[in-house]
Amino acid sequence: MGGTTIDPDEIRVVIADDHLSFGEALQIALDKEQDLTVIEVVGGGADAVRTAVEEKPDVVLMDLRMPNVDGIEATRRIRNEGARSAVIILTGEGDDVSLGRAVEAGARGVVKKTAPVADVADAIRHAARGEPLHRPAEVNRAIRTMRDRTKGDRDLMRRVERLTPREIEILQLMAQGVPSEGISTGLGMSRHTLRTHVQNILTKLAVHSKTEAVVAAIRMGKVTPPGLARSESDPPGAVLEGGPERVDRP
Repeated sequence: MGGTTIDPDEIRVVIADDHLSFGEALQIALDKEQDLTVIEVVGGGADAVRTAVEEKPDVVLMDLRMPNVDGIEATRRIRNEGARSAVIILTGEGDDVSLGRAVEAGARGVVKKTAPVADVADAIRHAARGEPLHRPAEVNRAIRTMRDRTKGDRDLMRRVERLTPREIEILQLMAQGVPSEGISTGLGMSRHTLRTHVQNILTKLAVHSKTEAVVAAIRMGKVTPPGLARSESDPPGAVLEGGPERVDRP
């Protein structure tokens, strides 16, 4: 890029998203803005870090969830490399936990993927000028929520680690929707023994229903529901965030 002249009024943008079709569509939309130029669309967090260091864009639009190196880790690496690009996290969630994690990693803030292109463009302009994307009260609340969630997850992980391999096996079968009779038959145990195992599970996890127990095990990565691939980069709580349905003990 030795002889390239950069317009000081032009905001240079990199888009990082493992769904390249989304990134390319966003590029087309943003390139219609006179002051914005998307210089590259990359498909992963590691490439986003490399491009931020080498090309020095003004702003990196970073997908939150990407395999291997997710948006939060890529943002941390950009900051650690000393790259001066402002980072905006793109997310389909837009909750307090996502905002808290993004800000702590060094991002300017988050923008929902469903936001109008005009709002995304405005966020890029604010970030390029070093301006905040969120009110201080909103950021502080998000960080508190994120830290509370992190502490809660640590406590939950300690409880989940107390489960035996047999109890994890039972929870996995529950997650697959196998009824109690099928679990006891498949594992060669009586219904009474299964009830004892389930009671021990509920006690160890300090929950009141089988569904809450399954959700806890899924959140901590001990159980995977059928048909749902979980990325290693997903933090605890990345799936089944909704409140668990209460069911009776066996």
